[in-house]
Amino acid sequence: MTPLIERGIRAVVLDIEGTTTPMAFVHEVLFPYARTHLAGFLRDPAHAALLQELTAQFAAEHGAEPDAEKAPPWQQDTPDEQLNSVIVYAGWLMDRDRKSPALKTLQGHIWDVGYRAGQLRGAVFPDVPIALKRWHADGLILGIYSSGSVMAQRLIFSMTDEGDLTPFISHFFDTAVGPKRSTASYARIAAGLTQEPAHILFISDVAEELDAARAAGWQVALAVRPDHFAPNPSGYEQVESFDALT
Repeated sequence: MTPLIERGIRAVVLDIEGTTTPMAFVHEVLFPYARTHLAGFLRDPAHAALLQELTAQFAAEHGAEPDAEKAPPWQQDTPDEQLNSVIVYAGWLMDRDRKSPALKTLQGHIWDVGYRAGQLRGAVFPDVPIALKRWHADGLILGIYSSGSVMAQRLIFSMTDEGDLTPFISHFFDTAVGPKRSTASYARIAAGLTQEPAHILFISDVAEELDAARAAGWQVALAVRPDHFAPNPSGYEQVESFDALT
């Protein structure tokens, strides 16, 4: 495989779930933890200010809900009704694995408590820490682009069994820049990295995301990890381990 530098790559942007991190960790550890602690977190007086902010965000999303007929009703006559509406609607969004900005923010804050309490540890594939250190030493710019909030991203990489990996990652992007299957999102990220698109490599396990990145002029590769088969209808270069990307 041609070395990254020889391919003109100056920045590497990574997806998380199914790329740097086992899908099982996200679906069997993080998501259940957020669901279990959802109500208690929101009812904690220490989070009153955040609750007020999130209530407004969830209310706005509920008002624009594309599946409004099936969504739970939004009740807001009293503070208790508002709180219950947030809890029920957030759970409904979780059931559908929706990429709700308000939900992603809430999950990030819940996980922050879990990490700091020692109940959660970030999980990455064994080759990831080695690759991040190698790429960083080679002068490459490293970034993360995930549907999870920037807070959630930082937590995964800052508290791993290999220590804090965030010093090697200079940029974190979530869906505030746009949907992951939108070409415009990758144009915005390229601008944020101050790099020409052709000099950026994006690695993800989702071919549709790679389609969008390639349409924006990026180089791309499909992550194929042991716990997940990634369909590859476009015939992208496949990466089973970052060890191959030198």
